[in-house]
Amino acid sequence: MVTGWRLSNMHLSKADIDSIPKVKRLTLINSVTGIKPANLIGSASKEGYSNLAIFSSVIHLGSAPALLGFILRPHTDVRRDSYQNILETGHYTMNHVPSDKTCNAHYTSAKFDKTESEFDHCGFSAEYYKDFKAPYVGESVLKIGMQYLESVEIRANNTVLVIGQIEHLSISDDAVAEDGSVDLCRLGSVGVGGLNSYYDLCNRRDYPYARREELPHFDT
Repeated sequence: MVTGWRLSNMHLSKADIDSIPKVKRLTLINSVTGIKPANLIGSASKEGYSNLAIFSSVIHLGSAPALLGFILRPHTDVRRDSYQNILETGHYTMNHVPSDKTCNAHYTSAKFDKTESEFDHCGFSAEYYKDFKAPYVGESVLKIGMQYLESVEIRANNTVLVIGQIEHLSISDDAVAEDGSVDLCRLGSVGVGGLNSYYDLCNRRDYPYARREELPHFDT
């Protein structure tokens, strides 16, 4: 049993963290969770103006029904076209960022006018499927069509958890294993570390479903 706390080279208290300059603090706290998924969220306004924005906060919420969520930063004093479009049409898409399009994807976070499309300015192709109201990213190798369900306000920091249900899923057949797992390395999808760093994803090892009776012996 370990009775002491094994400190690393740096120890920051809450007061220390609060005193760090804003941009450095944002970068640090966004980095400590490790690699996050990089997704381009596509949407369109009721007038037909398309919008594309990169998010690193997409999370799995459930499989039956198939629910995904993402965190939207405070929007009380800043225009959030993606969220407004989602509320207006009820549709949006989530698209994996290809490894050769990280720079394009990164600059979708720049501030464009509502009538300007990030698809056009950042070199992406907008694709529509049947009567689904939101555009997919043509260059993405994994595309998800989402139906908006609800928003959950997080009062601790005035963010919003946007929850949706998967309506459509497009993915290469050879990237899906027999057990349903997706080979992200084969797809060439990328992840985000912090705010501005992009990482290629490679599988290092797989393990079976964890059962107590099959627990390996671990050295301590």
